[in-house]
Amino acid sequence: MDRLTEMEAFATVVDQGGFTDAAKKMGISKSAVSKHVSSLEARLGARLLNRTTRRVSPTEIGLAYYDRARRVLNDAGEADALVTSMQSAPSGLLRISVATDFGVNHMSPVLGEFLAEFPDITVNMVLNNRYVELISEGFDMAVRIGELEDSTLRARKLTETTKRMIAAPSYFEKFGRPARIDDLNEHKLLHYSNQSSGNVWKITAPSGEKRQVRTAGWLSVNDGQSLLNACIAGLGIAYLPSYLYHEAMEAGLVEDAIPDLPVETQGIYAVYPPGRFTQPKVRAFIDFLVHQFAEKGPLKW
Repeated sequence: MDRLTEMEAFATVVDQGGFTDAAKKMGISKSAVSKHVSSLEARLGARLLNRTTRRVSPTEIGLAYYDRARRVLNDAGEADALVTSMQSAPSGLLRISVATDFGVNHMSPVLGEFLAEFPDITVNMVLNNRYVELISEGFDMAVRIGELEDSTLRARKLTETTKRMIAAPSYFEKFGRPARIDDLNEHKLLHYSNQSSGNVWKITAPSGEKRQVRTAGWLSVNDGQSLLNACIAGLGIAYLPSYLYHEAMEAGLVEDAIPDLPVETQGIYAVYPPGRFTQPKVRAFIDFLVHQFAEKGPLKW
């Protein structure tokens, strides 16, 4: 007889408290359940159930076996559910958290194509500039940029971006151009107010040394696009990712503040809660983003 069927018959008898109710639960005859349990006991060489005319209860050995058997059966059920889930068409509500500037500039433009490809998925994309707790706040996934802080989440790299210190030509004409990192102390800096490190820029010197610039800025704002706009207006130097400034730099609206510095590269990741398998709707969207951003990168934004 099938070993899993024997386990299921035994565990169901324990769960239901008798052979009759177990037979109803499994949809087979009472005698078939009894044969499965008897076969299991014979194979193990141990009595697993105490049988009386009024009740059935597990023996001490049977109780220990039940605990392990139930885990095996649960795992088998999850394996079956995994296969069914992975073969089913992606559907349902997909809640996504994305930083405002990246969401507006690079996620919103591609959502229409995704929804056309997967009409059974509905998307709720929340744009904000704070770190969200995916599980407790009910998000299926998030797009995050830079070093990943939460190692418990699963992550897949979508592409990369670079970070540069930039300012408008009009700013350099008025205040001069910094020649080295220390010169930044004498300049007008534009800060991103939601950084966990505060008004601190982490910069790599030409020698490879990691430096930190701690200077009070002329302007602090919690939105990257607003910092870029302030840059273009000549208000100061900002430290921004290439996915924001690339068009402005190509148009000559901003320039690299210290071109000799090494370029900082950051990963852009899809992160999602840990689990034994990924929901089809999440997997479909991440695969879609990987394809969409395949031609993007530090020099191609």
